[in-house]
Order: sequence, then structure tokens, then C-alpha cells
Amino acid sequence: MIKGLVSIVVPVYNAGKWIEDTILSVKSQTYKEWELILVDDLSTDDSVKVMEQYEGPDIRVIRTSKNHGAAYARNLGISEAGGQYICFIDADDLWAPDKLEKQLSFMKEKEAAFGFTGYEFADESGIGVQKIVRVPQTITYRQALKNTTIFTSTVMFDMEKLDKNDIMMPEVPSEDTATWWKVLKKVDCAYGLDEQLTLYRRGTGTLSSNKMTGVQRIWNLYRNVEGLNVIYSSYCFVFWAFRALLRRM
Repeated sequence: MIKGLVSIVVPVYNAGKWIEDTILSVKSQTYKEWELILVDDLSTDDSVKVMEQYEGPDIRVIRTSKNHGAAYARNLGISEAGGQYICFIDADDLWAPDKLEKQLSFMKEKEAAFGFTGYEFADESGIGVQKIVRVPQTITYRQALKNTTIFTSTVMFDMEKLDKNDIMMPEVPSEDTATWWKVLKKVDCAYGLDEQLTLYRRGTGTLSSNKMTGVQRIWNLYRNVEGLNVIYSSYCFVFWAFRALLRRM
């Protein structure tokens, strides 16, 4: 583990249209002590060709032998990470130039093992649409069951306070949410920096199907991953649905 180094893990699958923008948003960070681990999950487009242009001492491209999914790709990146801090950015999202600098300062101030930030929705071209998601100062496991406001591309872990096994993602739908819950069972809370330091690029045309998929996934997490009974699952689901609706209005 290299103290002060931030390991950034990116799962990539057919993201050739966006991955260069994502890489450039990392390269433009004001905090320079980072390594970028791009894990290609057997893309069939030009993702690898684009990423290979940027390979160097601080940027690595890892290729899987077959398509496994985002959880496997992130876990492979985590296993290769050498930094004190590990964070994630999805292959189509973007960071503000001072994202790492501000979040690291915040993590140190709070002595946090687990941190996250606010974010803004963006259109397919990566332009913010002024829909900003605010985040609470802290969130516990019980609170997180009712509020999936923690967005993957904003998360940061201090690996001096956690073990890599703590943040390995289960291969289930909504593996990221399942991981946040797993970590929150080990730490008192996660700390939220209420600044929109990430742009979440959201496509169009699949909103209805995404809503139904989201419902099925969160219910599966409650019942089959967390083992919650039907009554408590239903209680948490009502809050989750309300907050999810507010975020997308």
C-alpha cells in the first residue's frame, strides 16, 4: 500500500464512445498522486484501442478473458490496486478537476473509512442538466437501506481502515449498493461531502425499464442478500422508492 496514492478503478464494457472523456477527467485532477486501473470486460467496440493510447506509468489497462460483468471487473481492479485510497468511476461518468483533492481533504478531516459526494445528472454529451443530488453529512447501515443516495462514481475508501475483502463486490444485481451495505455493517457510518463533484451521464429511452429493473433489484437485495423479512423489506422499500423518485424528478 502506497500512502497518499489514490487507486481509481474503472470497469469498461463497450464504452468507446465515452471512455476518453472519463480518462481525461482523471488526468485533469488537481491532486496528482493517483493510478488509473481500466478493466476491460471483453469489449467488442474500440474501447481497448482508445484506452491503449493512454497507457503509461499511471494508467494500466487490464483485459478479462471473457465477459464477467461490472462486479468482477471492479474486483479485479481492486485486487490490483496499490493505493491507500480506492475509488471508482464508471466508464461514462466525469469528475470535476478538484474532486480528488476536495474529497481527500474531507476524508482526512472526518477520519473517514468510507466517503461519498453529491453529483449532478448529465445528458449523453456529458453536459450537466442542473439536476443535482444532495447527500447527507453521514449515513448509517439502517439509513442506507432506505436511501440509496450513494453513487458509485463518488465513493472513496481509506484502505488503512478497511481490508480489500470488505469492499469486494458480490456478483448480484446492484452489486454496488450491496457493497455499501456490507461496508456500513463494519464502520459506524459513511461521510457525505455535499458538493456535486461528479457528472452522472444518463442515457435516454430506457427510463421505464430501468425503473422496473431497479425495483426488482432492490427487493432482491432486501430479501435474498440482506435476509430481511417481508415487513421490514416493505418498510425500507417505501422510503427507497420515494427518494429514488425525488432524485429523478
